[in-house]
Amino acid sequence: MPSIEAMLRMVPGFDQLASPVLEHVASVGDIVEVPQGEVLFREGAMPESLYVLVEGCVILTGTTADASSAVIDILGPNTSFVLANVITDEPYQMGAGVVTTSMLIRIPAVPMRAAVTAHPAAAMVMMRALSAELGAMTRQVVDLKMRIAAQRLGTYLLNLAGEPTATQADFRLPVNKGLLASWLGCRAENLSRAFMVLRAYGVETHGSRVQLHDIPRLRSYAGAALPDSDAISQVDAAGRPPVEKILGDAFRLRSNRPRES
Repeated sequence: MPSIEAMLRMVPGFDQLASPVLEHVASVGDIVEVPQGEVLFREGAMPESLYVLVEGCVILTGTTADASSAVIDILGPNTSFVLANVITDEPYQMGAGVVTTSMLIRIPAVPMRAAVTAHPAAAMVMMRALSAELGAMTRQVVDLKMRIAAQRLGTYLLNLAGEPTATQADFRLPVNKGLLASWLGCRAENLSRAFMVLRAYGVETHGSRVQLHDIPRLRSYAGAALPDSDAISQVDAAGRPPVEKILGDAFRLRSNRPRES
């Protein structure tokens, strides 16, 4: 098994840390295997650790005034999450649960904050990691406001396909359809109708197995075009959108409410 330091090198944000800082962060972390259904932390709790997902699937959830729960995000490997709460030592604004048995790196919050405080360059790197998290949330808000459920589902399936230039794909959904519906911002019956709509665009399902027979056609319908020259000009040399652009997008969207599916 690779060392913790080597695994962190694969994670956006951590891959930009100076070697001495990364070595120190890795030295205080440990690897944990968490069974399916386990709660990593609950909304409102104080952060004790920063988690980095190495293998498996984790969902982030939020609760409403009537105590119902909604899926905020579905996370795959090589992802850190709720970094902002760990760095600022503020309560978690969402909860996290393990969907499939997962392997995670657990880094205690106190030494993580100390490393960022002691090394200004590390603080800027973590700011970029935070901007990536914010950018993902911004894209979700845009999708909720501008696309119907079938288009949002199509984009999600395209992301699971892996190779962006492939014309076909065959994979299994990492979460059940109930969680997927919640994350897409629709009800279970809306999700079923969305899958039916996508049949015309080459999407075939058998339980959790999904086959994409015509990725270019699905991409055209979902509006998830491959990056063009304009999009490429908006990222830096490391492939990240500038912090200023992501923060600007977020502030422009913060006062708008997403429409219903």
